[in-house]
Amino acid sequence: MNKNITVSTLGLGYIGLPTSALVAASGIRVNGMDVNKSVVETINRGEIHIVEPDLKGYVSTSVEKGLLKAYDTVQPADVYLVVVPTPFKGNHEPDISFVEAATRNTIPLLKKGDLFIIESTSPVGTTEKMMELIFNERPDLKGEIFLAYCPERVLPGNVIHELVHNDRVIGGVDEASTQKAIDFYSQFVKGELHKTNARTAEMCKLTENASRDVQIAFANELSLICDKADINVWDLIKLANKHPRVNILQPGCGVGGHCIAVDPYFIVSDYPLESQIIGKAREINNYKSFWVAEKIQNARLEFQLKHGRKASVAIMGLAFKPNIDDLRESPAKYIAQKVLQNSNNEEIYFVEPNIKEHKVFKLTDYKEAYEKADIVAFLVAHDEFKTLNLSKGATDRVVLDFCGIK
Repeated sequence: MNKNITVSTLGLGYIGLPTSALVAASGIRVNGMDVNKSVVETINRGEIHIVEPDLKGYVSTSVEKGLLKAYDTVQPADVYLVVVPTPFKGNHEPDISFVEAATRNTIPLLKKGDLFIIESTSPVGTTEKMMELIFNERPDLKGEIFLAYCPERVLPGNVIHELVHNDRVIGGVDEASTQKAIDFYSQFVKGELHKTNARTAEMCKLTENASRDVQIAFANELSLICDKADINVWDLIKLANKHPRVNILQPGCGVGGHCIAVDPYFIVSDYPLESQIIGKAREINNYKSFWVAEKIQNARLEFQLKHGRKASVAIMGLAFKPNIDDLRESPAKYIAQKVLQNSNNEEIYFVEPNIKEHKVFKLTDYKEAYEKADIVAFLVAHDEFKTLNLSKGATDRVVLDFCGIK
């Protein structure tokens, strides 16, 4: 495969836009598609609608060179990348309707020799289902196009670097499709490209995130035990990790984001009897958020009993992880909502230094919130919070550290 091709990306979000910009930066023409017209207009001005280091430079340069353009409809291409959301519905059942819609929108444009790749996190068998959908609508394409699955595995805040340097798992519906996809990604990925089949690639993505979720659940469960046992969990983990074969993760206020908090349910939904540990890990991590909200509420009641007045509260962090603007499935956001629901005219300061405004929460500067609040609840370990002098100020201030700031 050469650079004299056109790529059409379906979805210009946290993964779709960086991927589009990176492919364009390699000299390949990219036509991105998104249903949000505001996103389309923003990108075509050479600007970005998400916070991600280095991304703006890639986008603005590619747009200026005419290698990247956004549309609100799918454009004809030689390679189609489906990078749309796959949330869950009902009782945590995977929702592949966005993937199906993207596929249906592509079907009329497909031609002999085209490569169709799904990057969206998907339940096992999704690529094969989309293949059946395509061939049912276009039987003339059987044996004439290539279909593959290649999940992203990047860390928000370092997406551009990881898209280039991380290894990728690529699985086609047949060997020819796998090789065709390998040839495509080799033009802009420096990490190793690992061949497999579509079903294994789909399960690989789910397995990676379920593994992380289970490990975090162990740390979160440990934090619940340590709270009852009057043991500093951060000190305990630091000491336990001195063992050469122990590597316990850090506990937090839950698990969020578009991957780790969602993907394990894709396994549990399809294999409920077999996924006992994976399912329990989800329960533990969800419970941790509820527990944190209860701890804040109890601190408010104790403060009122002790001081004879209602406490002002600072909720420090709303994102699902440190130093990003992404609030998707954020446990901190859930906790903030619970605190707001339980409030009775108390002053509540919501802090998220990585966003300028929020539809529900009125945001306050982190320094101001810390100085004014009677109860300070650290939910996300943003770098800004680590610069605060926690020993300075009001002696009766209550500091609740749920993310290891202290």
